[in-house]
Amino acid sequence: MSAIVPTDHWIVTPSGRLFARQWQPQAAEPARAPIVLLHDSIGCVELWRDFPARLAAATGRRVLAYDRLGFGRSDARSGRPSRAFVAEEATTGFAALREQLAIGRFVVVGYSVGGGMAVEIAARTSTDCEALVTMSAQAFVEDRTLAGLRVAQAQFADPAQVKRLARYHGDKAAWALDAWLGQWLDPAFAAWTLDDALPRVTCPVLAIHGEQDEYGSAAHPRRIVDGVAGPARLEMLPGVGHVPTRERPELVVRLIADFLAGVA
Repeated sequence: MSAIVPTDHWIVTPSGRLFARQWQPQAAEPARAPIVLLHDSIGCVELWRDFPARLAAATGRRVLAYDRLGFGRSDARSGRPSRAFVAEEATTGFAALREQLAIGRFVVVGYSVGGGMAVEIAARTSTDCEALVTMSAQAFVEDRTLAGLRVAQAQFADPAQVKRLARYHGDKAAWALDAWLGQWLDPAFAAWTLDDALPRVTCPVLAIHGEQDEYGSAAHPRRIVDGVAGPARLEMLPGVGHVPTRERPELVVRLIADFLAGVA
């Protein structure tokens, strides 16, 4: 894979600036819709590691990723996100990224809670969303999800774990943890689902999920695939947990590249 030099951008929103990064392969075809990546609950651009560059090289498409407000290099925010935060990303950070970087048609790829946000984006932008890929996405609050969160909560009781997280989020690390664990473990969030958004997704969908995902069973990708209005495919990955881009990066890149080759 030839080196792809990323370029960085700052997206201005009424609530603060967002950090964004773009990878553009030398042989990129301008007519192909770019891919926008949405990170997980405590993720950021840096934690995608070399996955965006691999994906850009394999697909010949421009790839973009951004830090949501409160994460990574983006500005801090106060207070826990609202219980509608998954749906709200479509009209806040993502909408600002599209407008300021002049993104027309696009492919959206979301990991974990970013997968839920990607579903909401696809549901709201049916004329511009060319394809949707979810990876390890949650579609509802499952007992297995809560069990995995409680394990993570116990692990992050160790200050050393919080210090590691601060390498990516700086002094926003404690906020990011509460925005994740505090939100998902709040009984008031237990009724959240993607059920309202799924029937409004009309583009082709690929749902990737590890069979050993500690934050959600196969019920999540099945609910996504069965619930959308457009053509959808499920890929369960044997022996893979919650982070397929780190556990089986070559396979994930190939699955997405093959899927998009059949879309346009």
